[in-house]
Amino acid sequence: MTALSRSTMIEAMLAGDKAFDGLFYTGVKTTKIYCLPSCYAKKPYPENVVFFHTADEAEKHHFRACKKCFPDLPQDLWIDNKDHIALIPPSDFNFQECLVFLGRSDAEVLHLVHEKSFYKCIKIQEKNVLMKVFMKQEKLVIEFPDFLPNKFSRLQAAKYIWNLFDLDCDPEPFYKLAEKDAVLNPIVSRHHGLRIIGIPDLFEALSWAIMGQQINLNFAYTLKRRLTEVYGENYEFDGKTMWIFPEPETISALNVSDLQNLQFTTRKAEYILGIARAISEGTLSKEHLLLLEKEEARNFLLSIRGVGGWTADYVLMKCLKDPSAFPIADVGLHNALKTQLGLDRKPSIEEILKISAGWKGWEAYAVFYLWRSLYN
Repeated sequence: MTALSRSTMIEAMLAGDKAFDGLFYTGVKTTKIYCLPSCYAKKPYPENVVFFHTADEAEKHHFRACKKCFPDLPQDLWIDNKDHIALIPPSDFNFQECLVFLGRSDAEVLHLVHEKSFYKCIKIQEKNVLMKVFMKQEKLVIEFPDFLPNKFSRLQAAKYIWNLFDLDCDPEPFYKLAEKDAVLNPIVSRHHGLRIIGIPDLFEALSWAIMGQQINLNFAYTLKRRLTEVYGENYEFDGKTMWIFPEPETISALNVSDLQNLQFTTRKAEYILGIARAISEGTLSKEHLLLLEKEEARNFLLSIRGVGGWTADYVLMKCLKDPSAFPIADVGLHNALKTQLGLDRKPSIEEILKISAGWKGWEAYAVFYLWRSLYN
């Protein structure tokens, strides 16, 4: 735990001492709910309490966030204004750079970039919630254009956006290593403040990676659009249609022929159906993967039919947010390095290993910035 003793933490919890919020979190074994020490809910018996370093640690152990104190959002970094949420991102966060990446393809169906705002629809408490996200006075503002959700849903939306833009990450060590790296320095200087934009949903991340295996990006987008429009949910607002990626339970009930009708190959259809069924049955989950060490998580992913090295590394990077994940076989990475190095061919894996020798621990961020260099 921390330097605080268990008795001190119990005393702080029983007293509802707000000064300890963020220093530790209390989990109640009987309810599987975790709280801030200052939570005003009825205090549990001390013998039923476990303590966690972070909210993420509590969730990895399958505890759910309290709906009274909302411990799953970073303390003092969000403001619930009832009609909107204001997040206080790190000072170096560059939302405009993130919008460039999010708006890189007109074929995208799961979000919309329009007039310096990002629109995304997600499901919270079985309701579709539309978010409009933009920067205003150094705050990342989340508005709800269609209807105002309850406080719990508003804060879950805030948590989603905070995680989507990887705002928990402190990239300062990456910036320092990039200053000394001939390949990264000009790119990172030009796009400073860009964060890895994730795919929080494991099923979507795995499915999208499989769709992109060994085909061009445009056709991968076509497959995603067909799958989403046939089996996902749509949300109409202001003349625009927003889409939510299909649930694994929906896809698990299909046959291979259903996806073949959308021009999926037999193999891709089998892989996606297998993953959907594993998630629906509970044998595959993001929560379980987050409990594992990196190599254990990677090996678990590699044990899934249809998941090779590139797919596993991509999911580690985009869904599990491991900054050391390295999809070294990625075509976009190869094309970016070819351009940056002025080569007449793509670099070999051996050459990339030499080039990336100084990226240790931050390979995912290096790759993401190199991807960004392709969208100027």
